[in-house]
Amino acid sequence: MPGIVSYGAYLPYWRLQRSAIGQTLGSGGGKGSRSVASYDEDSTSMGVESGRIALAGAPEGYEPGILAFATTAPAYADKTNATAIHAALGLADSVLAVDTVGAVRSGVGAVIMANAANGLAVLSDVRTGRPGSGDESAGGDGAVTLAFGDEGVIAEIVGGASVTEEFTDRWKAPGDAYAQVWEERFGEYAYLPLAEQAVTAAQKTTGIALADIDHVVITGLQGRAVKGAARAIGAKPESVVNDLTDEVGNTGTAHWALLLADVLDRAEPGQTIALVLLADGCDVWVLRTTDLLPAHRQSVSVRDRIAATNSDLTYPQFLTWRGFLEREPPRRPEPDRPAAPPSARTDRWKYEFVGSRDSSGFVYLPPSRVSMTSGEVDQMEEVRMADVPATVATFTVDRLAYSLSPPVVAAILDFDGGGRFQCELTDVDPAAVRIGDRVQMTFRRMYTQDGIHNYFWKAKPLTRG
Repeated sequence: MPGIVSYGAYLPYWRLQRSAIGQTLGSGGGKGSRSVASYDEDSTSMGVESGRIALAGAPEGYEPGILAFATTAPAYADKTNATAIHAALGLADSVLAVDTVGAVRSGVGAVIMANAANGLAVLSDVRTGRPGSGDESAGGDGAVTLAFGDEGVIAEIVGGASVTEEFTDRWKAPGDAYAQVWEERFGEYAYLPLAEQAVTAAQKTTGIALADIDHVVITGLQGRAVKGAARAIGAKPESVVNDLTDEVGNTGTAHWALLLADVLDRAEPGQTIALVLLADGCDVWVLRTTDLLPAHRQSVSVRDRIAATNSDLTYPQFLTWRGFLEREPPRRPEPDRPAAPPSARTDRWKYEFVGSRDSSGFVYLPPSRVSMTSGEVDQMEEVRMADVPATVATFTVDRLAYSLSPPVVAAILDFDGGGRFQCELTDVDPAAVRIGDRVQMTFRRMYTQDGIHNYFWKAKPLTRG
């Protein structure tokens, strides 16, 4: 039976304490914290990170039939965002890459396509709202990739049901910075009957009563409706999983998949999982874990990723990263940025971080056509370096270079097995960086020029696991 063969969840390094919002604005905020994408991250870069995790845990020889990308915060309009993820993951040219963007329910379409084609569903979101709003404090940023296939299944799809209804509980016009939301009572009124209808239909198609489900995931952007749905559908209180809103916030398109990843991190073989998504209707899936799950969980669990984040982000810094607070620019001309379209000939270097290795084993970064040892031309072997750990050989802390997160830490890295490269470090404490630190590469948005996002690779501390 087809199903999920691998999964990968990615959470940004930074978290914002909700109390910081109230301390700055005098209102808003609340308890707990929310995850925050760094100034050099967006839905595309986070999608790449989750995709790398999922592919690393996929069965040997796994080749996805499609890459379907879903988000409410695409980096581009009128351009396919999934192609950058496709390039960074090094997928074959024959793999179709498509977007399903604009609403939380877009993730449902991505999963349906990926399941039908034994492919990847990449769900990623950067959630924001008007400063001081509930959307701002309750939101969260993150990404999850689900890999589907027929062999090596760790969670098989038993069945499900969907119900669609037209009503307006939240909306955002193209180009707006944040959504507008109708009152919570309306969401509860609209969603609870739909949840009951969809769950009833799913129970009939699967033959499994909700009372017999081991783990129940209920999520949506209407918090009051989500809480009411748990009671309305008759879920056992002990089976309803923690929605992680206190630690992470609601990650929108990715949230139901993030909660599923958290369940898969700890579920036992043979257990059942019900997923209930309240978004422009109600979608329900029922999964059953297999004996392969314990040996094929993601390398770093969702809870471990939460524990490894940094909650020292200030609210003014958060507003700056989100574009709501315009800070003083550099007082000297910035260097001319290279344009992305003419650089297409180096796409594999830019997106896949592919170097070259000559016959002596020397690794060139960036890739070279000519061997320094033998002088041979175009006799190089391509080698993907994005997944190779490295060690900091030396570094410098630049307090003059302009950055939305100063100071800039530049380092020279020595890669395991050969290769030396200079790049910027991210998600680090400048005072704690030391020669000999172990790092890994991470896909980031370097800068935006003329509306074009230029992506490349930085290094960050090595994640244990």
